[in-house]
Amino acid sequence: MSLTETATFESIGVDDDLVALLQSQGIGSPFPIQALTIPDALDGRDVCGKAKTGSGKTLAFGLPMVQQLEKARPKRPRALVLVPTRELAQQVTIVLEDLAGSRGFRTSAIYGGSSMGAQTKALRSGVEIVIATPGRLIDLIERREIFLDDVQMVTIDEADQMADMGFLPQVRRIMSGVSVEHQTLLFSATLDGQVGTLVSAYMEDPARHNAEPGEETVETMEHRFLKVHHMDKVKMAAAIAQASGRILLFTRTKAECDRVARELQKLGVEANPIHGDLHQRQRDRALAGFASGKSPVLVATNVAARGLHIDDVDVVVHYDPPDDPKTYVHRSGRTARAGESGLVVTFVEWDQVNEVLGIQRRAGLNVPIIKMFSNDDRVKDLAAWKPDPELAPFRGKRSHPMSRGRRRR
Repeated sequence: MSLTETATFESIGVDDDLVALLQSQGIGSPFPIQALTIPDALDGRDVCGKAKTGSGKTLAFGLPMVQQLEKARPKRPRALVLVPTRELAQQVTIVLEDLAGSRGFRTSAIYGGSSMGAQTKALRSGVEIVIATPGRLIDLIERREIFLDDVQMVTIDEADQMADMGFLPQVRRIMSGVSVEHQTLLFSATLDGQVGTLVSAYMEDPARHNAEPGEETVETMEHRFLKVHHMDKVKMAAAIAQASGRILLFTRTKAECDRVARELQKLGVEANPIHGDLHQRQRDRALAGFASGKSPVLVATNVAARGLHIDDVDVVVHYDPPDDPKTYVHRSGRTARAGESGLVVTFVEWDQVNEVLGIQRRAGLNVPIIKMFSNDDRVKDLAAWKPDPELAPFRGKRSHPMSRGRRRR
């Protein structure tokens, strides 16, 4: 067995009181990214962690952060977490506030679309950990409502998404204002390209750890590619929803996101949209309904879904095919969390076949595209139904493994 399989929180240096808190929350042993990175982080080293969303990164940086934290002065936090989206800021805050609170420390989430007055009030009272999106943080820096002189630890979370969303100039500006004497942790699904420039510029001899050996894969997922008629797409989505649990459904545009959610509601399926044009309160309500199961379908655009940490998604539906293999893997990974398997369904219209075959080829897939209508009995259990591998589109290659194990609960 590997060290990551036999590690305990105690063996990697986590203090007893924090271990007890984790155990009270049902967290008994560390995920691989935690077992790999926490010892180096506790030793004071800069750390680069390569791991996809849902692999346990928040505790990987949160535990060392809280364990080494010192009290903060007003407007001068001791630790900073940079994240790309409002939703991720909220979710990281939920995880960290219990850890920090157990030692009398405070956390504050700073992001656009919410009251700046409430955020400045919290900062003035003294907050040890700030979890922030770059834009709102810079606004507060310019208003002299926050100073980074006392920051002793910085975490850049989902750095690849920061790069994809064009936030690296803001990240560089923020990092230039952080105290010289600080520790930096960076977590990302990829560590090359623009992310590599961050590592070179702001990290000193970092310990590098990869919790996802090799290239990103889709091998823990069940894949179904359904050739559908345009007029039947919403009914097909409704049929899948009625036969499944929670579904995360992706569209290409905000207008389509809203339209599909409305059409699903007309068909008796509780569904909510989430995209960048919605007010924060609407986004929060959509996420809360989905997380609780009250609204089992969340219709999302790519940008809105980045950084979302949602467990137990039963099915990902590519209502509109993604633009490239990277997007396919990122979208699909919402249902293959922390080593679990998951069902991924892609709708393919007649004029999208070649486009989808190109994505399959580059993603290492070889899965038949099967014509199907919403009243087909096979829709009732797409995970159990297996398309004939002889219909696989690429000759001379084995069909991609459709199942690598049962979903872990």
